Amino acid sequence: MTSVFQEQLALFGLYQELRDDLMQVLSDTTLAFTPGGSALTLGSLCREIGETQQSYLDSFTSRQQDFRYRHPDPDIGTNLDRLRAWYAELDDALATILTGFGPDDLVNAIIDRGGGFEVTIPMQLEIYKEALLLFYGKASIYLKVLQLEVHGRWQHWIG
Repeated sequence: MTSVFQEQLALFGLYQELRDDLMQVLSDTTLAFTPGGSALTLGSLCREIGETQQSYLDSFTSRQQDFRYRHPDPDIGTNLDRLRAWYAELDDALATILTGFGPDDLVNAIIDRGGGFEVTIPMQLEIYKEALLLFYGKASIYLKVLQLEVHGRWQHWIG
């Protein structure tokens, strides 16, 4: 692993921790909230980012992006403790994979995202970070409607 990728992983870890900060203010009741219309429940939104993380996790080993993964229990987003446990499993698996890459992998391994869009491992991680930011932006709308506030870094990074 290169020192640049180690720095990227350290920063990425901070982005992942924002999700943990979010989980601190949620409950099973707030996971059931929807702002109305065809909007997902907050819990479904949380399930969706977990499924997205699994997709990225798989892409680092298969070298192909596939967003078809769905958690086997569609109700995973209704229970905060189960959601937290799932996120912890995903985070551990992702950390194991990412820290196992050697310098050659980081330069030469290519992930096919489909449609002729191919990226390196560091770029794939960067794109996943953008997916996290999109999730946080969506979640922040739910939080505003619920009049919930996430403290700490969330205020400076997300708003």
